[in-house]
Amino acid sequence: MVHSRLEGFYKKSLQERLQVVARQTGLSEEEEEVLLGKKNEDALKIADLMSENVIGLMQLPLSIATNFKVNGKEVLVPMAVEESSVVAAASHAAKLALPKGFTAKAGEQIMIGQIQVMNVKDVKEAFRNFNKQKENLMQKATDTDQVLKNLGGGCKDIIERVIYSKRGKMLVFHLLVDVKDAMGANAVNSMCETLKNDIEKITGGEVRLRIISNYALHRIVEAEAVWTKKELGAKTIEGILDAYHFAYSDKFRAVTHNKGIMNGIDAVVIATGNDFRAVEAGAHSYAAITGHYEPLTHYEKDKKGNLVGKIRLPLALGIVGGATKVNPVSRIAVKILGVKTAKELSELVASVGLAQNFAALNALATKGIQEGHMKLHARNIAVQAGAKGWQAEEIARKMIKEKKISQARAEELLKKLKKKK
Repeated sequence: MVHSRLEGFYKKSLQERLQVVARQTGLSEEEEEVLLGKKNEDALKIADLMSENVIGLMQLPLSIATNFKVNGKEVLVPMAVEESSVVAAASHAAKLALPKGFTAKAGEQIMIGQIQVMNVKDVKEAFRNFNKQKENLMQKATDTDQVLKNLGGGCKDIIERVIYSKRGKMLVFHLLVDVKDAMGANAVNSMCETLKNDIEKITGGEVRLRIISNYALHRIVEAEAVWTKKELGAKTIEGILDAYHFAYSDKFRAVTHNKGIMNGIDAVVIATGNDFRAVEAGAHSYAAITGHYEPLTHYEKDKKGNLVGKIRLPLALGIVGGATKVNPVSRIAVKILGVKTAKELSELVASVGLAQNFAALNALATKGIQEGHMKLHARNIAVQAGAKGWQAEEIARKMIKEKKISQARAEELLKKLKKKK
C-alpha cells in the first residue's frame, strides 16, 4: 500500500528516497538502476530512436511530490522539473488539503480529428452526400485501428462545419474518436488520412489538412479540494480570494496565474512521457473559451468559511503508446503513480495543477512568492558559484540564515570554505 505522507523525506539522501519509493511501489533493482542513470548507454540508444539528429541527453531531475490523496487513494507523484520550489509547493498544498485530499472526475476520452476541404462548389449537396455516407465513413475510420476497435474505441461521430475565411469557404469535418487509454494523435491522424479520398468524392472538393486538434474539449477534467479556515486562517483565505479575483479580472495576471498551474501539470506530464506542448496549447485555449482569458481555477468560501478550490481544463493524456511506453523512465513514473487508465492519470494531473495554484496564491497572499522560492533556490545558486556536495548545502544554509541569497554571496562563502579546508 502506498503512503503519501513521507515525513522528513526531503532530508534523506537520494538513494534513501529512491529505496522508500521502490519499496512502496514495487520497483525492481533494474528500474532503480534506470532512475539512477546507470544505464546511460541504453538510454542513448532509445533517445536516438525517439528523435532526429540526437547527440546526447538533456536530463531533468525526477522528484516525488508527497501527501497527495486523490479520490480516496494515496499516491506518490513523479515530477520532472528543474525548479525545487514546484515540488515542495505541491507537496505542502496537498498536505494542507488532507485528510480528504482531492476529488476529481474526467470525462470521455474523445479526441477531435479535422479534415479540411477546399473548392467545394455546392456545400448543401456536399453535406447531403456526406450524411448518406456518414455511417460508412465512421466504420471505415474505426477499422483503421483494429487494436482500438477491439477495445471498444474508434470513430463515434463525424460533425460537418463551414468556415468562412479570406481564402473562401472551407468545409471542415470533425472526427470524434474515442482513443481509450492513449493520447490518440497517431490513431486520429491515421483515421483522417484514411477518409481523404472518400471525402473528396463525396464533396467534390479538395482535401487539404488531415490532423488532430489539440483543443481537446471532450476530455475535460475537474478537480476540487477544501482548505479549512482552521488551517489557513480567515485573513489568508481573504488574501487568496483577492489574488484569484485579480487574475479573473486582469489577463496580465491571469496568464501568470495559469502558468503556475502548468508548473505542476507539465512536470507530471513530462515525467509520464506525455506531450506537454499539446496539454499547454489545449489548456490556454480553454482559458479563453468565453472570449475573455480567465483563470483555469476558481476559489470561493463555503458556509463554514473554508476555502474551496476547483480546477477545470482539458487534458489529453495517455498511458499507452508513444514515449509513455518507449522511454523506460516514463514507464517507471506511471508504475509509481499506480494509475491503470488515462482517466485516472488525468484526474491526478488536474489535482496537481490545483495544488500548485493554491500553493502559489497562498504564498502570494501571505509572505510573498520570493521568500520561499529563494530559500529553495539557494542550493542552485551555490552550485552555480562552483560549490559541490556538502559545500552547496553549507553555503545555502548560511545564505538563508543571513537572508542574503545571491551568487556573489555564494562565491564569497565558497572562498571562505576553501580557505578553511
